[in-house]
Amino acid sequence: MEFFEVVQKRYSHKVAFDSSHPVSDEHLVKIVETGMAAPSAANGQSAEFILINDKAIIEQIGRITNNVPLKTAPAMIAVVSDLGEGGPGVSYCLEDYAAATENMLLAATALGYSCGWVDWVFKDPAVRDPVSELLNVPDDRRLMVIMPVGLPGEPGPRRAKKPFERRASWNRYAVIR
Repeated sequence: MEFFEVVQKRYSHKVAFDSSHPVSDEHLVKIVETGMAAPSAANGQSAEFILINDKAIIEQIGRITNNVPLKTAPAMIAVVSDLGEGGPGVSYCLEDYAAATENMLLAATALGYSCGWVDWVFKDPAVRDPVSELLNVPDDRRLMVIMPVGLPGEPGPRRAKKPFERRASWNRYAVIR
C-alpha cells in the first residue's frame, strides 16, 4: 500500500475486533519497530513497548478497562513512557509516545489491520494502576496508551475530517473558523 493511501485509510477502530484471527508475532515486531524508528526529542527514546498476545492478559485488560476494542482485540501494544527522560524538570515523553504511536498506527494499517489509540481510560489511576501492575510496569514508568490491533469484527465508523481551509493556511494564520 502506498504511503498516502495508508494515511487516508487509517482510522481509530472503536468497535469489536475479530478475536479469532491472530496477529502474527512477526507483524507485531514489525509494528513496534516502526514505533521505535519514530522521531524522539533529543533522541531520548523515552517510549517503551509491551507486545501483548496472551489471551488471559487481554481478557484481564478488557475486564479492567471495560473497553470494547480492548476486550476483543487479538493483540495489543502498550506504550510506556519514562517520565524522567530529558533531565530535571524536562520531559518529552508526550511527544515521544505520540510520534511512536502514530508510526505504529500507520504500520498496522499498511499490514491490513485495524487498530486504535486508547489512552483516555488510562488517565484514571483506578484503571491505569491495575493494568500497569498486570503488565509489570515499573514505578518510574507510566502506561500511556494501549493500541489494540487486529481484523475488524464489525465495520468501524470513520469520522469526517475538516476541510483543508478549516485547518491550514498559507504564510499567515487565515484558517476559516
